[in-house]
Amino acid sequence: MSVRKLKPVTPGQRFRVVNGFDTITTDKPEKSLLAPKKRSGGRNSQGRMTTRNIGGGHKQKYRIIDFKRDKTGIPATVKTIEYDPNRTAFIALLSYADGEKRYVIAQNGLKVGQTIISGENVAPEIGNAMTLSEIPLGTTISCIELRPGQGAVMARSAGSFAQLMARDGKYATVKLPSGETRLILLTCMGTIGVVSNSDHQLLVSGKAGRSRWLGRRPRTNAVRMNPVDHPMGGGEGRSSGGHPRSRNGIPAKGFKTRSKTKASNKYILERRKK
Repeated sequence: MSVRKLKPVTPGQRFRVVNGFDTITTDKPEKSLLAPKKRSGGRNSQGRMTTRNIGGGHKQKYRIIDFKRDKTGIPATVKTIEYDPNRTAFIALLSYADGEKRYVIAQNGLKVGQTIISGENVAPEIGNAMTLSEIPLGTTISCIELRPGQGAVMARSAGSFAQLMARDGKYATVKLPSGETRLILLTCMGTIGVVSNSDHQLLVSGKAGRSRWLGRRPRTNAVRMNPVDHPMGGGEGRSSGGHPRSRNGIPAKGFKTRSKTKASNKYILERRKK
């Protein structure tokens, strides 16, 4: 993983920091694993704008990712490490011994030609997927399920990882990237290793146009709006805008919005760091 700082030949390049892409091995995706991706522009099924600041952007195809890793016991060879426009992490194309091809989230250190496998009695090596009951304590893991068979939902973005801390009864104690410690069923799957592209946080866009290419439209500060448009709008001169709150009037910065009766509260041993 590496980043490159560009020479300031234009104003947009002056502060630009780009990904080195030194781990990427091809720019041609596997056609059989592509799906069309339709843009909504923030509109719902009636054509009304329900989410602001979305629209435009470069056309993208969706890469079908295997989050379940349910092809157990069959070894797979890593054919390519690829860029995916739909996520911050890189993806790896696997070719299974029976001929099937699948995309998975690539872990740091995953190399072309490497053999990985998922299932029971598997060595805890980078890229291998297994249940939390079989992973050694203290191991760094990613792409974790919350319900058995659901598919990975946690620690999937670039550079993310969690740590398996303990096992007790039918639950494993896992420390998540946010600092939260929670219980997860031992029958849930996890993948060994840290998610790839950990330098993603070091990238600098360089210009506003790059956000437009990603489909993000300009956003107006709440304080600069009129009272009719936002609770923090209005006032004479440069007024602060009052208590920070959302467009709907829900307070921000310290106001707890999580339900006290939420079912998953009993699985959270320690809340995330403030």
